[in-house]
Amino acid sequence: MVKTQKWTPQKLWILIGYAAAAGAMFSAPLFLSDFRLNLLAKFLAFAIVALGLDLIWGYTGILSLGHGIFFGLGAYAMAMYLKLEASGGKLPDFMGWSGLTELPLFWKPFESFGFAVLMGILLPALLALVLGYFTFKNRIRGVYFTILTQALVIITTTLLIGQQAYTGGTNGVTGYSKILGQSIASSDTKRMLYWVTAIVLIGVFILCRYIVKSRFGKVLRAIRDGENRVRFIGYNPAVYQMLIFTISAGIAGIAGMLFVLHVGIISPSMMGIVPSIEMVLWVAIGGRGTLIGAALGAVLMNWAKSEFSTTYPEGWTYFLGAVFVIVVVFLPNGLTGLLGKIKLGKKRRERKHEGVEYPAV
Repeated sequence: MVKTQKWTPQKLWILIGYAAAAGAMFSAPLFLSDFRLNLLAKFLAFAIVALGLDLIWGYTGILSLGHGIFFGLGAYAMAMYLKLEASGGKLPDFMGWSGLTELPLFWKPFESFGFAVLMGILLPALLALVLGYFTFKNRIRGVYFTILTQALVIITTTLLIGQQAYTGGTNGVTGYSKILGQSIASSDTKRMLYWVTAIVLIGVFILCRYIVKSRFGKVLRAIRDGENRVRFIGYNPAVYQMLIFTISAGIAGIAGMLFVLHVGIISPSMMGIVPSIEMVLWVAIGGRGTLIGAALGAVLMNWAKSEFSTTYPEGWTYFLGAVFVIVVVFLPNGLTGLLGKIKLGKKRRERKHEGVEYPAV
C-alpha cells in the first residue's frame, strides 16, 4: 500500500516560506550593489557551516568549538588554487620572500580546480573522521570533547603560522585575481559566484533535512537524548557520531571554499578559537535543533555585526554583546523557539473555551 503525502495548511505555509526565501535569495543581485551582494554571499557561506554545526550539536548533542579548523582547511584548499591561478605558473610571492625557489610538491596538484574542490571537502572530513574515531570510540564526550576540539584549533593555527614559507604565515593566502580564467573582480563573476553559493546553500539544506528526517537522524536525536539507552538497544553510538561529525566537517569545508571566493583572503586568525565560538553562537541564537534557525542565525547575526560596526564604529561590540545576552537569557531556544512559544500561546487562546490546557513551556 502506497502512503500518500497529506498536505496540511501548516506544511503548505512552510513550503511557501521556503519558496519565498529562495526567490529572495536568487533575486538579490537585481537590487543589491556589488558590495552588499558580496556581503550577503559571505553570510550565506556562514549559513552553510552553521547547518553542518547544527547537525552535530543541535541534533546529536556534540558541542564542537573547533569547526573553524574544518572551515579553514576548505578555505585554504581553494585559496591555494586561486593563488596559483593568479601567479600564472610563477612562484607565489610569499614563498619567494621566504627563500623558496620552487613550488613545493604538495602545492602542485592544487593547480587543478577540481582537485582543490575535492581536497576542500576531503581534508576536513578525514581530519574529523580521525579525531572522531579516537574520541567517540573511547567514549570521550561532553566538555572533554569540546576541549579537544579547541586544542585542535590551537595546534593547527600554530602550525600554519609557523610554516610561513608554505602557508603565508599570519598574513595567510591572498592576492587572487582569476578563477577558471575569469576575472574574480568583475561584476558578472561576482553575481555568478553569489548564485553558486545560494544553490549550494539550498543543496546543503536539503541534504541536512533529509538526514534529520531519516532513520539515521532519529538515531542521532536518540543519542542526544540518551546515549546509554541507544547503546543498550543494540546501536553503536560511536559509529553514528563519527559519521555525522565527518559529514559536518565536510560541509564546513564547502563553506570555507565559498567564503574565500567572496572575501579574497584566508588567514589563521579566521579559523581560530574566536571564529569557532562565533559559529556556535549563530546556531544558539537562531535555534539549535532547527535547520532553518541555524541558517537564519548565521545570516542575521553577521548582518547585525556588519550594520553595528558601520553605524557605531566605536561601540558596536557592546550592541552585539547585548544581543547575545538577551537571546541567551530570555530566548534559550533561540529565535525559532520564540516562534514556537507564540504558536503555542495562540493554540491555548483558541482552545481555552474547550477546557483544553497545554503544559507550560
